[in-house]
Amino acid sequence: MNDKHLKIRIEQCLSLAKASNCPRRKFGALLLDPERNVILMDGYNGGPRSGGRLCNGERCSRNDLKVESGTRMEIGCHHAEMNVICNAAANGVSTRGAWLLVTGEPCVLCAKLIHHAGIDRVLVVEGGYMGANGCSYLTDHGVEVQQVEGPTDPRSD
Repeated sequence: MNDKHLKIRIEQCLSLAKASNCPRRKFGALLLDPERNVILMDGYNGGPRSGGRLCNGERCSRNDLKVESGTRMEIGCHHAEMNVICNAAANGVSTRGAWLLVTGEPCVLCAKLIHHAGIDRVLVVEGGYMGANGCSYLTDHGVEVQQVEGPTDPRSD
């Protein structure tokens, strides 16, 4: 993927994260075709399809249960990485050989899904959530992980 398009995709991914209703964190993910410099699919963290604004209808399960950040990842909303991969599957879009741009480090559950989906590279926007050990899982299993800088003011280029 060329630098010009990557910078634009980073901005798009950060903007997409704003679509999340999660009161804790907002994540975005873009599935990219690195050869054609295009977005194949997108996703953000949120509740189940047609299930309300939050992970438990109108309530946040993680807040209700006082789940500490970075733990019990199975509780709460559908993660951006899960959504982008499921959206691709539901629409017949191959993930094999694609790149995944994410606004924070994937959790280990998402890292396993990314690996098994055949995604070649994960680009993590600097400044986002870090520390869920997902990047370690990915590199240990042959998926390239790259930190990328967030956007700069386009008027300064």
